[in-house]
Amino acid sequence: MSNFWSSVREALRGSRQDFTAVPIGRAILLLAVPMILEMSMESLFVLVDIFWVSRLGAEAVAVVGLTEAMLTIIYTVAIGLSIGATATVARRIGEKNPDGAARSAVQVLALGALLAVGIGIVGASFAPRLLALMGAAPEVIERGKYFTTVMLGGNATVLLLYLGNAVFRGAGDAAIAMRVLWLANGLNILLGPCFIFGLGPFPQLGVTGAAIATNIGRGTGVVYLLYRLWRGGAHIRLERRHLRLDFATMLAVFRLSATGMFQMLIGMTSWLALIRILSGFGSAALAGYTIAIRIVIFALLPSWGLSNAAATLVGQNLGAGKPDRAEQAVWRAGFYNMVFLGVIGLVFVLFAGPIISAFTRDPQVAPFGVACLRTVSLGFLFYAYGMVMGQAFNGAGAVWTPTFINLFCFWLWQLPLAYALAHVFGYGPRGVFTAITIAWSTYAVVSATLFKRGRWKLKKV
Repeated sequence: MSNFWSSVREALRGSRQDFTAVPIGRAILLLAVPMILEMSMESLFVLVDIFWVSRLGAEAVAVVGLTEAMLTIIYTVAIGLSIGATATVARRIGEKNPDGAARSAVQVLALGALLAVGIGIVGASFAPRLLALMGAAPEVIERGKYFTTVMLGGNATVLLLYLGNAVFRGAGDAAIAMRVLWLANGLNILLGPCFIFGLGPFPQLGVTGAAIATNIGRGTGVVYLLYRLWRGGAHIRLERRHLRLDFATMLAVFRLSATGMFQMLIGMTSWLALIRILSGFGSAALAGYTIAIRIVIFALLPSWGLSNAAATLVGQNLGAGKPDRAEQAVWRAGFYNMVFLGVIGLVFVLFAGPIISAFTRDPQVAPFGVACLRTVSLGFLFYAYGMVMGQAFNGAGAVWTPTFINLFCFWLWQLPLAYALAHVFGYGPRGVFTAITIAWSTYAVVSATLFKRGRWKLKKV
């Protein structure tokens, strides 16, 4: 037990271990502890944010849900580039090539900054029209247009935060990524109610205040992130000689990331389509779904931390020429994830009513939230392995594999099933919730089957 707690303390301080050499269980622990805490803070912010916004009524919650649906494009770019960043940096670190890792980091951040400018101009300029395209009622558009403008216009904070932390995770400096996100979201949590309700000297800005608080927090996190990249971690450090555009490296990272973006686009646009289906059933159904999914994310984001640890171990061990060790790490991480999510899923199924009532007592909204939370949680055991397997493929650079799985499970299976259950069979919003559970469970089974074949071990990055 003393060894366990000493490893936890080392993980929180920032480990200098060679993750291709230490025992697999310890390597997972050293990487997963800060990654789980990093994602836990993200999930806490998601939950606290919707808690305060829900006090403004169903229309405000609907604004957040519709805007987040549109933010899928930004998250697609951010996560897609992050996949390329993590895989490339991890492989270079495994090859004992820290200069190559630093050069890759610079190219990823440069790409992110350029893309953020274009997305920000378009998103901020057309925010009301985009809300209308999402099916928002006129009163929802009027109330939420400034929230959407701020969130889309400030997308650079999302992109650079994701990309910088992906670099740190790929390098094995997970503790730094944890501190960056804790700083960013800690400020978000503190400033959110201040700007929403006008506490103390802060102006009362309603739902728009939530967007301003988010961008201030994330922007501060980005500044600290860049400082830590320059100062250096245990495994990666940017120096002046790395600060030039290397188009060969940029193109290599972009090719890998482009597939990752498409992979995320499939999953996120399917979510966008689900939102569109739900919006036809009114603001109450959409608000209930938004609250329930925020709670689900609260549980899943720590699991993404464990999945990211598996991705780092896969990339570094393949770089070190140890594919069997990479495979063992993934199965071990999947088992740990299954235990964690199994417990959380059981709690959500049994106590969905009281949990949802903490966020809304609206008699029209709450039943949808309870149904969504309970139904989606039934698939948590499957999600546990599916998340780890998907990230393992990405960490190996075999990004086309989860991309094709996403295409089948979400576009060709989830969306037709959701529409059919909701409209053809008359289950309404509950049909959409059921389709989510079935699609994600299918994703897990297909991913595990392909992972066993082992072709991902041959991928070059």
